[in-house]
Amino acid sequence: MSSEIAISVENLGKCYHIYDKPRDRLMQMLIGNRKQYFREFWALKDVSFEVKRGECIGIIGRNGSGKSTLLQMICGTLNPTSGSIQTHGRIAALLELGSGFNPEFTGRENVYMNAAVLGLSRKETDARFNDIVDFADIGGFIERPVKTYSSGMVVRLAFAVIAHVDADILVIDEALAVGDAFFVQKCMRVIRKFIETKTVLFVSHDTNALVNLCNTAMLLEDGVVKMRGTPKDIATQYLQDLYEAQQGKSELPSKASTEKEVSDDNLDPAEEDYRDMRLDFFNSTNLRNDVELFKFNTAAPSFGRGGASIESVLLTDKNDKPLSWIVGGEIVKMKIYCKIHDEIYGPIVGFQVKDRLGQLIFGDVTSFTDQSKPLRVTSGQRLVAIFEFRFPIMQPGHYSISPAIAEGTPNEHIQHHWLNDALMLQVHTSSVCFGLIGIPMKRITLSIIG
Repeated sequence: MSSEIAISVENLGKCYHIYDKPRDRLMQMLIGNRKQYFREFWALKDVSFEVKRGECIGIIGRNGSGKSTLLQMICGTLNPTSGSIQTHGRIAALLELGSGFNPEFTGRENVYMNAAVLGLSRKETDARFNDIVDFADIGGFIERPVKTYSSGMVVRLAFAVIAHVDADILVIDEALAVGDAFFVQKCMRVIRKFIETKTVLFVSHDTNALVNLCNTAMLLEDGVVKMRGTPKDIATQYLQDLYEAQQGKSELPSKASTEKEVSDDNLDPAEEDYRDMRLDFFNSTNLRNDVELFKFNTAAPSFGRGGASIESVLLTDKNDKPLSWIVGGEIVKMKIYCKIHDEIYGPIVGFQVKDRLGQLIFGDVTSFTDQSKPLRVTSGQRLVAIFEFRFPIMQPGHYSISPAIAEGTPNEHIQHHWLNDALMLQVHTSSVCFGLIGIPMKRITLSIIG
């Protein structure tokens, strides 16, 4: 196998024998191949593909499509009925919740056992044990039996181990779905770093994660590869298949409608601001987009040269009243306070809002406000950057805000302090119908035109 190929799968198949009655199984054992008392069920059939080094391939499909069966055979925990698999390098896998752990063993004992299975010597595990425990962040539970862990703690420990075994191939099967927002963000950073030089197989029902992480993707259906292509195309096909499975084949034309475009002549382009016409209704129902803010975390993971630092991030209403809850669609101010430690010429302050998978939802920077007059600030001074905007309507879930301060220009700058996931948000309810966020609508009309 070429050294550029990490995984090669050829005509892979897995067949199970289905017996209608227990006695049929016994009869099959007695009769042998002279008569068949079972029905064949092919969980996977004639699957072929190659994955190169440095590639992240996403595998998606409905329940029962064969995703987990495929991964188990690649990892060697399930034998194929037909075909062949070749892998090049050490494989680290995070499959079913708790797989590879003995529930009676302590977390410490399972770390050493799991690391040994993945090819680490006792000495190598000793050298990495503290880093594994720090990454898992389960405190004193490391000395308790795994059977006392929550599902999230099991995933923390399992991912911490595979993140420190120097694997060549990383296999992840939906396990991160039970992790909390902080931990999932940390895992996604590890996965993105891993993808730069090594190989990842990522199985998920989350099309956003598929598009965000993967270079290429594959759609499984009833045990066969239905389609392989770009993550965007695969995600689109998968969502279409889900729709058709629930509501039948789409009857909409595949080409764009040829009807003439209807315009709204009443729109006033000079109007600077507006409220969603439905907002008063939404805010009086359980569709109100309630966003909970958590405490700013000064100890969040960070990097930078250190010439300045982020002191805090505060969200207020348009009258500067601090908020602990936000209602999507309303005007807010985000205030980022910074402390200057060295003289800086041309400071840039910005932020990013990401979802639990690390996908960038929105963000902005101060660098485009007045580039002709960059500020010069000296040691000991403080800065505040204020971003005033209408908060988007967001899907329910966990989000994080990562603020940063740099020096220079948008194209060439020095990063002084970047705080990852320093402020967490939780969206409890939403009126969003489609997409990652909702845009407040100025006007929506429905009229008979002919």
